[in-house]
Amino acid sequence: MAEASIILQTSLIPTFSQNPSQYTLKTHSNFYFPPSSSKRSGLFHRIRCSVSTASSGTESATQAGVPWGCDIDSLENASSLQEWLSECGLPAQKMAIQKVDVGERGLVALKNIRKGEKLLFVPPTLFITADSEWSCREAGEVLKQYNVPDWPLLATYLISEAGLTNSSRWSNYISALPRQPYSLLYWTRSELDRYLEASQIRQRAIERINDVTGTYNDLRDRIFSKYPDLFPEKVFNMESFKWSFGILFSRLVRLPSMDGRVALVPWADMLNHNCEVETFLDYDKSSQGVVFTTDRAYQPGEQVFISYGKKSNGELLLSYGFVPREGTNPRDSVELPLSLKKSDKCYKEKLEALKKHGLSASQCFPLQVTGWPVELMAYAYLAVSPPSMKNRFDEMAAAASNKTTSKKDPRYPEIEEDALQFVLDTCEASISKYSKYLGVFASGTMDLDVTNPKLLNRKVFLKQLAVDLCTSERRILFRAQYILRRRLRDIRNGELRALRIFDGLRKFFN
Repeated sequence: MAEASIILQTSLIPTFSQNPSQYTLKTHSNFYFPPSSSKRSGLFHRIRCSVSTASSGTESATQAGVPWGCDIDSLENASSLQEWLSECGLPAQKMAIQKVDVGERGLVALKNIRKGEKLLFVPPTLFITADSEWSCREAGEVLKQYNVPDWPLLATYLISEAGLTNSSRWSNYISALPRQPYSLLYWTRSELDRYLEASQIRQRAIERINDVTGTYNDLRDRIFSKYPDLFPEKVFNMESFKWSFGILFSRLVRLPSMDGRVALVPWADMLNHNCEVETFLDYDKSSQGVVFTTDRAYQPGEQVFISYGKKSNGELLLSYGFVPREGTNPRDSVELPLSLKKSDKCYKEKLEALKKHGLSASQCFPLQVTGWPVELMAYAYLAVSPPSMKNRFDEMAAAASNKTTSKKDPRYPEIEEDALQFVLDTCEASISKYSKYLGVFASGTMDLDVTNPKLLNRKVFLKQLAVDLCTSERRILFRAQYILRRRLRDIRNGELRALRIFDGLRKFFN
């Protein structure tokens, strides 16, 4: 990936506050699926680009970004980082930061590494958590007085330490962080609308950008403006918060063995992702450090990988800024939007049932190559159910929300054909949308009329990411279409056989 991060099997799950009216940033229902990437196999399809994918709300590519950090593929601060980490207690490592084919920077084996070997051993003194000591103690005390939750607290902490440059304890770490992380936070609205028009990830990205913007505005209005000496706008601005949240989204680790605590773990966050790898980071109580156990052997010069969790290609693009090549992510998925028809005679009753269980008239459900969740079919049953089944609406809505203690896979044979046809129609409508969109790219009619060569590189880069994502998502829809058509054919053939048998019996007895 473009500058890998570590949101592992437990995934990145920010919920800013127990009081959602104060902080709105959140992740969405995540479906977990990993991609495949290997230095040898070349499964990653990436266009090398000399410009970041960053941009402010305009089409300009000349944005300076934050004044700290380094280029995303830079090794200029790698040796200083490793030297500082060693001085702070990091034991001798069997890996070093190098430029790699997968991820631009990664940890590469210096010695033979055995399968089942524990690596890293990063001590807690090198973690950045919500409890970390602030160099500017007064700023930390103010945020804690306002009960700022962990995510915005960590984002502000990172900016505060970065703004102190060399006087911060974390200066060597921050200097090695990417100045502009690969993230959809850096796509402009017009780029999201243009390049991700066919994908549901577009809406997820817009919501995430709005959440980050809203969180910054809230902090600025309630806290920063009241303490301008502690939080000068020159440092604590929208651009720096976009950077800090980009770092958190792509690098924050949740550690199961530390009661799910989230932390930035320097050095460990240089590891890149591979879907064929099952190992993930966690705190090891016996060695008192963050480690991972290899599930394969590595030879000197080979890049060492971990898993970021079972994420779809869209989720990987959303947080990390890369898309695996089509067909290489066995846990890839695409979100299929289902909606009640307003012309339905029972629209109000069905909507009430859905709202009762936290759902709306329009819902997205994940499709995978291997199938779809029972919640999707429960929603489809509700959508097509006739007035005579009013007494089952609540049951169907509960099953669609996964908030039922009844049978896990509800079946309604009398309307199964209608439900499958409903899903198929929606699936084929999505396929048509993707095909039209990809056809525009293939024909070259999506104009990249840009006079600035660097901006052109950026546009080509974003276009390729979008094509890779939409191609993989359409592939899943095609597979779902095949399965749905086959099931409908089997149902109809079964009904036809039953009618023939019934007709034969009727003739026999007559």
